[in-house]
Parts: sequence; C-alpha cells; structure tokens
Amino acid sequence: MKRESRGIQSIEVGGELLRALARSGEPMMLRDLAREAGMTPAKAHPYLASFSRIGLIEQDETTGRYEIGALALELGLISLRRLSGVRIARPKIAALASQIGHAVSLAVWGTHGPTVVQLEEPAQPVHIVMRAGSVMALLETATGRAFAAFLPEKTINAALESGLDRHGVGYNPKRAVKGAKVAEMLAEVRKHGLARALGDPLPGVNAFSAPVFDHSGHVALVITAMGPEGTFDARWDSPIAHALRDCAGAISKRLGHGMTVAAE
Repeated sequence: MKRESRGIQSIEVGGELLRALARSGEPMMLRDLAREAGMTPAKAHPYLASFSRIGLIEQDETTGRYEIGALALELGLISLRRLSGVRIARPKIAALASQIGHAVSLAVWGTHGPTVVQLEEPAQPVHIVMRAGSVMALLETATGRAFAAFLPEKTINAALESGLDRHGVGYNPKRAVKGAKVAEMLAEVRKHGLARALGDPLPGVNAFSAPVFDHSGHVALVITAMGPEGTFDARWDSPIAHALRDCAGAISKRLGHGMTVAAE
C-alpha cells in the first residue's frame, strides 16, 4: 500500500479559498469568498493576507474585492505553455513574425475564453493592447472569431450567452450574440479558413487569425497576425494570409490533424 506523503494542513485549508476564487472567475468580497470556502471571514482573512503578500491574490483598494494575483496568472500561463501544442507552435510563430514583419500571437481557449499565451513582435513593434494573459472578445476580435467559427456551436452559444469574455479586449456589452449578421460573419471565417479584423476593435490595426486543429479535429490554438493598416495587407489572398494559413496548417499536421490510421 502506497504511503501518503506528509503535507501541511494549513496550506491545504487555505487552498480552499483559492479554489473558490477560481470557481467564481470573478473578484469576490471576503464574506462571500469565506462562505464558498466553508470558513468564517475571521479565519479566511489571515490566509488571504499571506496569499496577497506572495502574489497569489490581489485586493482591489476601491472595492475591497479579492481576485487572482500576478503570481497565480504567471503559474497559469506557464502551465498553458507546457501543453504540447503550445510548445510546438512557439518557434513556428516566431519564424512567422520574422517572415511577415508583423506581430504574431498564440491563443488557447481558457477559463474566460480566447486567451493569449504568447506574443512575438517584429523588429519594429506596433503598439497593441495585448500581452500574454490577455483575453480577446469572441465576436469583436479576429482571434475570438476564429474560435467562435470552429469550436462546437454549443460551447460558443453558452459562452456568448453567459458573457464569458466580458473582460476581453474589444468586448461590446451591447452586441447581439445571435442573428443573421453573426451567422454571416462566422460563415465568412469558415469559407476563408481565416478570421479578419480591419481597424476594429483596435484602431489602425488589421489582423488575420487562423485556427490550429489537433488529431481529433478540435481547435487547439488560434494564431493571429496583426499590424498597422498602412503596411498590413488584409486581402484574403495576400502573402500574409497565405503565410498564416501555411503556418497553422504545419502546426495542425504536427498535432496529427488529417492523419488516418489504416485498419489492420
């Protein structure tokens, strides 16, 4: 019988607060966080103070609410980057950024929707409101549209109706999540195998996004190329579009997409 390793009970108890915060996905007041973790506010507070000191959580000075801290975000990004698809894609997107002379990002489907895990910038970077950890709005950004067009419809409908990406770059609270315009937009993405954004939601910035598929045909990643309107050729058949499609296709192939297993 395998002997269970000795642990530190206080860490395990405090971990319930972190789990409760992760389940919520939203900043929480002390009383609510303590209740969800099954303890009193007086008991929870010392744990939260210690977690704050090491960066696992942060407290908003204005609202008093607690949320995930910088260290927790960094650990989460490290975990995402260790995924095989991300490891394979990282050198590919670096090469693509060098080839096209524009910024290239890599995103996965995270807790709050499309989440950037890597950003490669060209020699002369353009100012873009994006970094590792940024969440991209589903219908307003090229990255989000690529996920919305190729992920299962049930997944996307649930995400849109719940406002999963409400803290995402470009999010519009007044948007329609269903209807002919949305369907037409996503159909265009599927037709071209790319999503496109022209100066919106980032003024002066064009972008293309391409999905990367795994061995089961599911969207594993989305690669986005972006740059200034004046130098970024956003035609569907532009050299940038072709290079992005080729890059996404090569990574998909490495992940086993399109491979068939012969019957014995």
